[in-house]
Amino acid sequence: MTPGTSHIAGGGQAPSSLPPVLGALGRRLPAWPGSLLCVAALNLVLRPHLPCDVRASLRGKHLRVHVRDAGVGFDFTWRDTGFAALRAGPVPDLEIGACARDFVALARREQDPDTLFFSRRLSMEGDTELGLLVKNTLDAVDVPLTELGRQALVRLVRSLPGVRAKTV
Repeated sequence: MTPGTSHIAGGGQAPSSLPPVLGALGRRLPAWPGSLLCVAALNLVLRPHLPCDVRASLRGKHLRVHVRDAGVGFDFTWRDTGFAALRAGPVPDLEIGACARDFVALARREQDPDTLFFSRRLSMEGDTELGLLVKNTLDAVDVPLTELGRQALVRLVRSLPGVRAKTV
């Protein structure tokens, strides 16, 4: 590994939250559509809360979220206006891995990333400094990501033509 790059934690053996058949299906599906959906969600939920210095640090970095039990990885980067999907390619600058249940628990703030990390259920591989930036940025968001997602969806639906504010 190059300087400043490390295998931060191994992929521990967390209980799978998905049936094995779904994991097998996930490994057979193309990654690109999933990455497009991932960046759509990141742009809707997280982009408005990223400080300018974090955006600058993420610019051009290849990140991957690996959902182990689903057998899928979502590759993306930050461009000037937001997150953009990448086709799976060589080793990313940072890969964050966990099972689906642990990612949901993190988003809901039911689990602390450090607890999952030290129990080897959350892994980060690659650029250590970038990994700490991502972790600290997510820790700084005061509201659970699931609540931010709900609020973003409400705003999106309310902005659609013909939708009245009280219907959502």
